[in-house]
This record gives sequence, C-alpha cells and structure tokens, in this order.
Amino acid sequence: MSSGALRVLMTADAVGGVFTYALDLCRVLGDRGVEVVLATMGPRPSDAQREKVAALPSVTLVESDYALEWMDHPWQDVARAGKWLLELERRHRPDVVHLNGYVHGDLPFRAPVLMVAHSCVLSWWQAVKGESVPERYGLYRERVREGLFAADLVVAPSCAMLSALHRHYGHPSRSVIIANGCDTDAFVPREKQPFIAAAGRLWDEAKNLTLLARAAGKLRWPVRIAGSAAHPSGGDVALASDAVLLGQLSRSALRELLGEASIYAFPARYEPFGLSVLEAAASGAALVLGDIPSLRELWDGAARFVPPDDEAALIAETHALIDDAEARVQLAKRARLRAQRFGLDLFGHSYAELYRELVALRRARAERAVRPFTPARSAS
Repeated sequence: MSSGALRVLMTADAVGGVFTYALDLCRVLGDRGVEVVLATMGPRPSDAQREKVAALPSVTLVESDYALEWMDHPWQDVARAGKWLLELERRHRPDVVHLNGYVHGDLPFRAPVLMVAHSCVLSWWQAVKGESVPERYGLYRERVREGLFAADLVVAPSCAMLSALHRHYGHPSRSVIIANGCDTDAFVPREKQPFIAAAGRLWDEAKNLTLLARAAGKLRWPVRIAGSAAHPSGGDVALASDAVLLGQLSRSALRELLGEASIYAFPARYEPFGLSVLEAAASGAALVLGDIPSLRELWDGAARFVPPDDEAALIAETHALIDDAEARVQLAKRARLRAQRFGLDLFGHSYAELYRELVALRRARAERAVRPFTPARSAS
C-alpha cells in the first residue's frame, strides 16, 4: 500500500450480503484514494470470494474464523477477535476503523471508529418471531449497546434500521443514513422470460423465501430461487417445493437470472436494506415485496407490496402482473429508474467523505488537547 493514501481497517464476514457490500465499497473507495485492510471473521471466504478481493489492488485481505457476535455462544471468540483487531490496527496503522458489526466498537482503537448497522438480532427477532427477544440475548443486547455508544459515528442503510436501533438500544450520539449501493450498470435487463425469480439465504427466516417456495406450485409461472441452504452454524435447510432451487450462484449467473426474470418476488419479514431487491430492480424485473417499513421506504411507488405471511396475497399480486403485461413493464421501468439512486458513485463518495471528516475531527481534538494554556491578559 502507498504511504499517502487514506487507510481503513474494515471488518466483514463472508456469510451473506455484508461481503458483497464490503467488496463493492472497497472497489469504489480504491478509485478515491482509499486503501482497505479487509479483516474477515466467521466462516472463511470461499476461493471465489478470495479471487474477487485479489482483483482489487487497493485491498489487503486478512482472514480469521472467529465466531460472529450473533452466533450461539460467541463470547470467547469475540474476545479473541478483539485482540486480533487491535493487533491489526497496531500493525497497519489505519486512519479509520470501519466495523460492520457492533461488539468491538468499545475496543481502545487509536483511530476513529465508524460502525455500520446492517441488521441486529433484536430487531430481526421481533420482526420474524413477532415477540421480544429471549432473555438469553441479554448479554448480546448489552454488548451491542456498548459498542454503538462507543463508536464515533454510526451508519444505517435506511431510516427503518436506524429507528430499530433507537428502539432497542437507545440513541447513539451521532448517526447518519447512507443507503447501500451496487454497480447498477452491471445489472441490465435481458430479453425477459416468463418466470419469477428470488434470491437470498434459504435458512434465514427473515427473507421468508419458504413462503414463495410453498406458493410456487400454485403460480402459473415457474419460480427460480437462488441462494444457499447451508446455515453458517451447521446443517442445511430442507425445502420441499415446486420451485427450482438453484443454490448459491456466481455473480455472473445471478446477473443472468435477474436480467431474464420478468418478476422478482421477495416477501421479506425483515430486511434493513435489501441488496438483492436493488439488483433485481436494476435488472428490469417487476418487484413484489414484503410490506415492511424498510422496503416501503426504499421502493414505494416502484413495487407491489404484500403482507409477508399472506400466501394468497402473494399469489394474487403475482398473477395480476402475469396477466397484465403493460402494468408489469411499467412497474419494472419505475423500479429500474429508482435503482439509479443507489449507484456506487454516491455510495463510495459518502463513505470516503465520512472517513475524511472523522480523521479531521480526531486531529482537531488532538491539537486542542496539546495546545498550551495561555492566561487571558487582564483589561487593566
């Protein structure tokens, strides 16, 4: 890495959308003179993921397999991961620490800490289970709150996610909204085919793809679902369905799927942003989405909405679009136009500016701390 560039230590995991988010951000930050040490925890990246990082000259990948904070019984690993992150900071001397998790926010980092709230167990549980989180997550709540309040800046991808943080943990001293982004130019419409697509982790109840899988046999068009059935804590989700289950697709295969899909169905119960929805919209698919605050916030006027657990409503809205080609095409056009708000340029620019602002603020505070005291001259 060059000595003059702004340097960021960024955490990530290779489980789902956070890795895609981190890679896209690293790529666009590199164009803005920002170099990244990308530190992964949880299951190690796949060879394909490592190849994508290796293609980014401004990124250095360092791996670990410490348990993630939302996994079962993670706290010994969380402590070890904290020591590892402090050692990485000592070794690489970043200007900013960018955490894509919560519980390491209160570590004694030298650099200012920017923390991104991608999701959390408490808001996930309430949305998916319809009840407060069990008492066994008391330590998780405490550790997340401590991390949030220790960070110099908290970023959320939607107002809905920031509101969830406030509801469950209180109000951090400083927070901003930066919507996630993707390379919308890479997701383009192809010749549309008569099928319904979806993408997401099959094991995640928040994505609610089991509802779509159950409805597949009653829909007049085929349903094709991309995503992993392997839970990061072990085991696979068994899904008996008339849907075509495609497994984890490469990025090029996913672009092909979304480009050809006429409808993208995503009846999510919980989704703080929804990167797959953005990719489908950029690909020119008509959107049928779960009617939840975050998706309403981002896609109202450019999608059809259904109650997340109402199979009949999902079937009815999907059939309405199947039967009305003009409505389907117009809805897809509105979604594609909306997707242009979430391109990589604004995404990368927003983070680069925040990094530089944090660095400037930390320097100003340091200068004030060492400035010698000069007594005021008397007016006599």
